[in-house]
Amino acid sequence: MTWPTLDAQLLADSAATFNFRLGLPTPLAITPDGAVLFRRTPPREFAADLYSLDTRTGVVTTLLSAHAILGSADEALSDAEKARRERKRTATRGVVDIDVSEDGRTVLVPLGALLYLIDRTTGVRLAVDPHGEAFDPHLSPDGKHVAFVRDGDLYVVTPGSAPQKLTAHPEGFEYGVAEFVAQEELGRRRGFWWSPDSAVLAFQRTDARPVDTLYVADARHPEKVPVPFKYPAAGRPNAVVDLGFVAITGGAPRWLTWDLAAYGYLNDVAWPAHGPLTLTVSSRTQTDVAVLAVDVRSHDATHADALAVHALLTEHDDAWVNVNSGAPRWLPDGSGFLWMTESRGAWTLELRAPDGTLVRQLTQPELGLERLVGVEAGAAIVTGSPDPTASELWRIPLAGGAPEQLGDGAGPVDGAKVEHGITVIDQGLRAGGRATYAIGVDGKRHELPSVREAPRLVPTTVLETVAIGGRDHHVAITRPRAFDPGRTYPVLLKVYAGPHVSTVSAARDGYVMDQWYADAGFIVVRSDGRGTPHRGRAWERAILEDLITVPLADQVDALQAVGARHPELDMKRVGVFGWSFGGYFSAMAVLLRPDVFACAVAGAPVTDWALYDTAYTERYMRTPETNPAGYARASALTHAAKLTRPLLLVHGITDDNVHFAHTLALVEELYVAHKRAEVITLSATHMVPDPKLNLAREQVQIDFFREHLGPTAP
Repeated sequence: MTWPTLDAQLLADSAATFNFRLGLPTPLAITPDGAVLFRRTPPREFAADLYSLDTRTGVVTTLLSAHAILGSADEALSDAEKARRERKRTATRGVVDIDVSEDGRTVLVPLGALLYLIDRTTGVRLAVDPHGEAFDPHLSPDGKHVAFVRDGDLYVVTPGSAPQKLTAHPEGFEYGVAEFVAQEELGRRRGFWWSPDSAVLAFQRTDARPVDTLYVADARHPEKVPVPFKYPAAGRPNAVVDLGFVAITGGAPRWLTWDLAAYGYLNDVAWPAHGPLTLTVSSRTQTDVAVLAVDVRSHDATHADALAVHALLTEHDDAWVNVNSGAPRWLPDGSGFLWMTESRGAWTLELRAPDGTLVRQLTQPELGLERLVGVEAGAAIVTGSPDPTASELWRIPLAGGAPEQLGDGAGPVDGAKVEHGITVIDQGLRAGGRATYAIGVDGKRHELPSVREAPRLVPTTVLETVAIGGRDHHVAITRPRAFDPGRTYPVLLKVYAGPHVSTVSAARDGYVMDQWYADAGFIVVRSDGRGTPHRGRAWERAILEDLITVPLADQVDALQAVGARHPELDMKRVGVFGWSFGGYFSAMAVLLRPDVFACAVAGAPVTDWALYDTAYTERYMRTPETNPAGYARASALTHAAKLTRPLLLVHGITDDNVHFAHTLALVEELYVAHKRAEVITLSATHMVPDPKLNLAREQVQIDFFREHLGPTAP
């Protein structure tokens, strides 16, 4: 038999449209007068413009065109800004982030070398020159000032005036910037915060002197100077982080330091209009979390006696405490706050009094709660579902009572915003396509218009459940559109298998590239095993101190259960591929289970957890010193000599997350063990947004699998 003809047009379309994601609207803000502000690129370009949808009329207007300002020229981004966008996984450019004043009148749009202030009531656009780099600018709540960071210090600029430098950091320190692990692993990307009255800035003070410096070089462009990064590998020193306060009129900062030995990570900061400045902090092991209230009299925050800190609540988990849930969230009137906890075996939502005491439990574990979206009209708005493949939006009454499902149930809710009586829902549809829409205060639904190119197919993917060890595992199976039930097909396991990510979803368009591989002569399988989210505390924490044994066993068991159910899957011809943790898993799968996997493609793999960062690695693995056996067992370097199957490694040489050193270390271990793998290096970061590189990657992978798995058999 021969292989089917590749769908070259679908592959080209997917690469050119960033896997059909360009052209989709991305909601950014909701204003008090009922507007939804969103950014959107053209269908085959990466530069986004800013738009406004009026939920009272449904009219969409353009607030700012990136092309009109920048033309066809690329933005000149600093290394720090490139890194910030990498941490956010933002591949687009042009309009990326905005800020909106409390009254909704003024919008800040950083673009190019200028800061644009748009008056939404008059349409007047004012360009503010920060006189140099303005990293992570943020608009004051009153809309009158913009604060930003330059060279590790905090500045403020007022339209019509020159920027004023507010701080002067000592050598080895940095002010106003979230450190690497906060941005990459803790979900906090800001390093300073405005007071509600726009008079004071709270900012992060980072002592980076203890942290190792790594240098990321682009060997493809040896004329470029290597970029230094402060990167703390597992077991190595972290940055020391606390807070400072400075008035925008100047003066010496005042400092706030808590028990840093007990709570070394600053996970989140919130400064609500009603309620105290609130910090969420955690221990280095992340087994202990505290919510701290800082009593700040804003106009007097630069005086020491104006700062007092006390704990509102603490929580402990012998494995780790997850905190990236949208909580704590203060109620609009400051009468209490919402907290999410897994202490009952799965996420539940609690209402807490201003002093932190429990008022009432608002949800039951069976709801499948995932994230707190917002607070509106006496209710919390959350996402979740008993079915982890189909997240929904829910209204939870603060006074107690049954949850009310919002939205139309047409597909999983991937994101939502709730503010000023308006709900914005972004969902992937079960029948294919996406929908992003706003529900106004009058209950009317308005689409945020998309210009995305739709795929030229609807995937054949079906979802199934297999029972493994008394547990239900969700599996997605994609067969060729020209499927012949009388034949057997080689199998591709498309995998992530690690924390934070679920790959099996009821949204059909998530499987377009699975369909491309299937139509090329394969059956593509995905599954979510233990260690992945949305299945309860015990399910997720089964990977403690060992990131490979349970995930590998679950993936193999689910795959073999599907193979036993469907004889068209040829279980003697199975390939595996993935990126990041999925790349790590793929490499380990072919090293440890050559009886199951005939070949593997490992993209940007972690090969040695001792080389990866502290906050992620130590959460699951503890430190190399306290868990040496676990690190050895979970390292691809340990098992390199076991390689007997074809392995292709693909890695970006300027990856500042999973450094290229990971692949080089594995290649060296294979070399000394007289083993060999194929290696492809890219002049790219962890995201690899370049269309031509993405197109080539898929082509190389399909060629690799065709070479090593053989065509469909009769």
